[in-house]
Amino acid sequence: MTDGQLASLSNRLLEFAASREPTTPMRLVTFENSVRQSRIGAWTREGRIVDLNSAYALYLRDVRHEGACGRFADAVVPADMRALFEGGDTSLEAAHTAFEHALNQRDRVSGVHDEPVCYDATQVRLRAPIIPRKFFHTAGNFREHHEEATKAGFSHPVLPWIVFFQNVDAIIGHEEPVVYPEHLTQELDYELELAVVLKKAGKNFSPETAGSYVGGYVIFNDITARDIQRREMKSGVFSFCKGIDTFCPLGPWIVTADEIADPHNLAMELRVNGEPRQRSHSGKMSVKIPEILSHYSPMGYSAGDVVSTGTVSGVAAFRGDPKAWYLKPGDVMECEIEKLGILRNPVISWKDAYGHEPETMATQDSLT
Repeated sequence: MTDGQLASLSNRLLEFAASREPTTPMRLVTFENSVRQSRIGAWTREGRIVDLNSAYALYLRDVRHEGACGRFADAVVPADMRALFEGGDTSLEAAHTAFEHALNQRDRVSGVHDEPVCYDATQVRLRAPIIPRKFFHTAGNFREHHEEATKAGFSHPVLPWIVFFQNVDAIIGHEEPVVYPEHLTQELDYELELAVVLKKAGKNFSPETAGSYVGGYVIFNDITARDIQRREMKSGVFSFCKGIDTFCPLGPWIVTADEIADPHNLAMELRVNGEPRQRSHSGKMSVKIPEILSHYSPMGYSAGDVVSTGTVSGVAAFRGDPKAWYLKPGDVMECEIEKLGILRNPVISWKDAYGHEPETMATQDSLT
């Protein structure tokens, strides 16, 4: 497809989107099909998944009568979530169109290559909804978390305007296990967070224009090794404690921005083995999302980047007896944010994950 053809199609799609009624809200997922192909889809109210790339090719063939429907679909609604967000409003509107077209078919449909367009949840495996180019990890935006840290005598204040980059290779999805590295930490903690997915690149913008960059919202569980964190913070930084493999559960899907009228009006709760540990509300942010996005925009955002917004009170580290509350193998965490769903992840031992004991590694203690 030439740039001119793509531009022409994009203009036609935006004109069509502007002329029609509001679209069905989407929950965007990344999934593996039966042959382990990675695809993107939308979760239906009935718990089924629509393959958006296949559904859009079908729409182009049946409704728009586009001859090269497969190539157009690959360009506008690609089968990769980051690439979808890189397409901005054009791709997100096209994904909405594909989703609605598939729903109107009532599941009696195959794709242009006779492939499935709709799947039962049991037929696929959900993965992390997106692997961003950059993951901006911000902290200190809930005053209640700073206050509980102060009461517990934590070594450093947890104030606004903390930022570092998360290790994107540590990202896992819904129901995937967090591996407990017993040889590295004895203080594994949880942190429920609301995260933002950006739909376009940008830098140096104001809080007033920040909303135009928001493509959706997703649940993030900021797994943290507190003993490692305390050592790192002696140097004034921390990263390793939060970036170890599997320490970044993200999911179960991305809820598009049009479904969330006010991201500062969402109940938040994290449970371990069904027991509430963190319970709060996004309205308690002392620094709001537009301010967060604007403040860090001088670093430059790419479409599909993820920006976390900090955790609420109730983490294990700041309770009266932290050791009784830290995570252990066999625990199951459930992160729930109103209108976004539930992100569930079990904790398993290193040996259960890899079938052997961990190798002996260099540690800070062994080198001092």
